[in-house]
Amino acid sequence: MQTLNRMTLRFDSRSVNEAFARMTVAAFVAQLDPTLEELNDIKTVVSEAVTNAIVHGYRDRVGEIVVSARLLEGGYAEIKVRDHGCGIADVEQARQPLFTTGDAERSGMGFTIMESFSDKLRVRSAVGRGTTVTMLRQIMGRNGASA
Repeated sequence: MQTLNRMTLRFDSRSVNEAFARMTVAAFVAQLDPTLEELNDIKTVVSEAVTNAIVHGYRDRVGEIVVSARLLEGGYAEIKVRDHGCGIADVEQARQPLFTTGDAERSGMGFTIMESFSDKLRVRSAVGRGTTVTMLRQIMGRNGASA
């Protein structure tokens, strides 16, 4: 699919930056004239992926998170969230509902939520090198047809 537009954000893995990433990606994807539900789904996916990078990828240290988004022909939005943190030893296990490496406050539903709001979700990770989460979602738009 041909790229129609793209953007990249780089920021510190501080929890205050999660809202910044979520709102920036939502504003970028707004070019496709999404429904409110589609926009909320995009914001949720970005929020979950960035929060995972902050809480699990970098744990108790600050690192860099890179969020990139591309608008593709056919009304598709591709969003990538990448960190250079500790990585995930077993991606399949991490994608199981209720699995978490966090404390009791963590639900272990992050990847499940991201997958449910995506047409396609890919998670690539290497221990000691970081994780990249890529989400693809077709935006049908407010007129009911892809932008």
